[in-house]
Amino acid sequence: MKYEDVLAWWKKEKTDTKEDIYTVLDNFKILFAYHSGKIENETITLHDTREIFENGSVINYTGDLRTLFEIKNQKDCFEFLVEKIVKKEKITLDFIRELHLQLMKGCYDETRYKKGERPGEWKKHDYVTGDGVGAPPEEVESELSELLEEINEADGGDVLTIAAYLHLRFEEVHPFADGNGRVGRTLLNYYLMTHGYPPLVLYSEDKKTYYLALSVYDKTGEISGFKEFLKEQMVKTWEKKKKVPVNLNMFL
Repeated sequence: MKYEDVLAWWKKEKTDTKEDIYTVLDNFKILFAYHSGKIENETITLHDTREIFENGSVINYTGDLRTLFEIKNQKDCFEFLVEKIVKKEKITLDFIRELHLQLMKGCYDETRYKKGERPGEWKKHDYVTGDGVGAPPEEVESELSELLEEINEADGGDVLTIAAYLHLRFEEVHPFADGNGRVGRTLLNYYLMTHGYPPLVLYSEDKKTYYLALSVYDKTGEISGFKEFLKEQMVKTWEKKKKVPVNLNMFL
């Protein structure tokens, strides 16, 4: 299957109502939550993710409670986004803060809390990222406002290019004390879906390539490599959906 085949297939899928979204993303939402979480938290398992999405809890769990909060937050965030996807609501600063709150509530550690950091609020201090510290706290809101203006002005252009730039630039700004990756990956898919494109899973086993693409952008401003990576991940995501019925047990 090629990238163009995925786009053609998606355009035939019904995505006009909340029920349509629940149907077409039935298995996707679990795989996305699992892989997006596992990129930063190795203790997340597909079994636990599936249990929380399908049953609301995990029986006999003995791991770190933050891991369960992270998974439950992914489920809550999906529920939060469904209607917004149908309405194709624009991304705003308030939307980004609410998205962060949905994904990170109950997940900030004591150190960040003592520094005054809170889920749903811009960072108040600098934090080391892959190639720097992101935008200074006092510049976060202005830089994100500029990014959203660029995205809105580019509306009508190549959707994947705009989505790729949105993700790369968001991660470069790094507006929160924690959870930037989760928010950025969700924003990427939200933009794709509200512009008629299928969402994708950024697979945790491919995170080295993912991080390399982020680093290349940080150093050069080049997005073509990341765009090609997104095409590969999109094909990988929906090739499994279309050609091989996914047996979740195979990942346990």
